[in-house]
Amino acid sequence: MNVILLEKIGKLGEIGDTASVKSGYARNFLFPQGKAIPATKANLTEFEGRKTELLAKHDAKVAESQRRAKLVNGVSLSIEVNASDEGHLFGSVGTREIADAVNALAGSDIAKREVLLPNGAIRELGAIEVALDLGHDIRATISLAVVGLKSAAGVSEDGSIIEEIDQREAAEAAEASTADAVDAPAAKEATEMSAQPVEASGEEAPAEEAAEAVSETKTEADDSSN
Repeated sequence: MNVILLEKIGKLGEIGDTASVKSGYARNFLFPQGKAIPATKANLTEFEGRKTELLAKHDAKVAESQRRAKLVNGVSLSIEVNASDEGHLFGSVGTREIADAVNALAGSDIAKREVLLPNGAIRELGAIEVALDLGHDIRATISLAVVGLKSAAGVSEDGSIIEEIDQREAAEAAEASTADAVDAPAAKEATEMSAQPVEASGEEAPAEEAAEAVSETKTEADDSSN
């Protein structure tokens, strides 16, 4: 498929050049991004009529990309992550995390789609150079160090911060202690009640009266024999 380039694109050519590209590349990238238009007779005529205007807009966009590149090119930054002793990340560092870190440090407006990670998200500790594609054939390079999260307590096997686990366990212990303190008065009262002597119930009275009657009868018999 033949297209008219609306900006300089690598080896394809300069703005206004006609290039032959695969139809999928044109429809999925060049056309949606506004980097080219189909090389029809009508488009060629329109481009020639607006060439001066289009060139001016193109130059302004190039200048903006150059300004953005100057702002971030050569920036060095680090991202702290949870990692095992072997250097394997519990998770990964992707284009979004890198763009956010660059923007926070340099006050830039890098989008995640402009961060190039040809090998995919980063999953190991280490230092690498990351390229940024800012459009109009302009790139910048940053230095990124992915380092283990600094923590005196360290990290557990599943990536949790041990200090956080200790804090959670301490909070649970405090809650349990509070519950025990609330229950203590009730437990003490129950203990005191159980220690008090139990009064004889009415059911035991007849037995006691029978015993007294037997004793009196025996006394009378003894007196009679005497």
